[in-house]
Amino acid sequence: MSVAQTDAAAPAALEAPPGRPAAGRAGFRKRRLITPVALLVLWQAAAQTGVLDPDKLPPPTDVLAAGRRLAADGALGGYLADSLQRAVAGLLIGGLLALALGTLAGLLRAGDDLVDPTVQMARMLPHLGLVPLLIIWLGIGESTKITLVALGAFFPVYLNTYAGIRDIDERLVEAARTCGLTALERIRHVVLPGALPSVFIGLRLAFAAGWLSLVVGEQVNGDGGLGFMMMEAREFSQTDVVVLGLVVYAALGLLSDLVLRILERRLLGWRRGLRAT
Repeated sequence: MSVAQTDAAAPAALEAPPGRPAAGRAGFRKRRLITPVALLVLWQAAAQTGVLDPDKLPPPTDVLAAGRRLAADGALGGYLADSLQRAVAGLLIGGLLALALGTLAGLLRAGDDLVDPTVQMARMLPHLGLVPLLIIWLGIGESTKITLVALGAFFPVYLNTYAGIRDIDERLVEAARTCGLTALERIRHVVLPGALPSVFIGLRLAFAAGWLSLVVGEQVNGDGGLGFMMMEAREFSQTDVVVLGLVVYAALGLLSDLVLRILERRLLGWRRGLRAT
């Protein structure tokens, strides 16, 4: 076999390991649904048999009925739209600022000296504990909620961007310099691809922290959004609506993580990592 034939066969071997055809892999991924479905069935059975008090934790059917009721009168859509607007704004502000500062601190020694110590001190502060101070500074409007989301998203992206750049093998950068690549070309062809896996980890953590921050912000001083819906339902002992809010938050987090994973596979298709057996 020639070298070209060997190189062509290698990716195929990686894509289709012996003993696991493509159709089998598709069926294997369906097993990811087994545990969530089993938990829902157990939850429903426990509620119907009296093991769980429906007033404390209503069954999935009641939660679904509450969702249909709120969706029919348009309330759920309005709450969801408010939360999505705040989440997108906060994630964009916090994520973009973190990418810029993380890149600056990772690439330049002066940026490292000027930016990183301050960020490391600030990340030790519990940003959710800043809610009273943010209310004093920004009031109880949208600014406080968006700021909380931005703070939650900032630190995971910054830390992983910084670490991703610093973990690049310096010999690769030296090889690129030897080959005549300019500084911008080295960043584009060596630094950026090398740091992207770590950046995506930071983005996934940032989305989770952002949703958590939004829940707290909307429940503390909300006038709309899913958190406000949950707090209003608590006042009227509507446990099914409270659980519905949690389910919607979880679904939004899962969906955003799924989108990031798809984007990661597209942008990092050149990676060949270890596959689970």
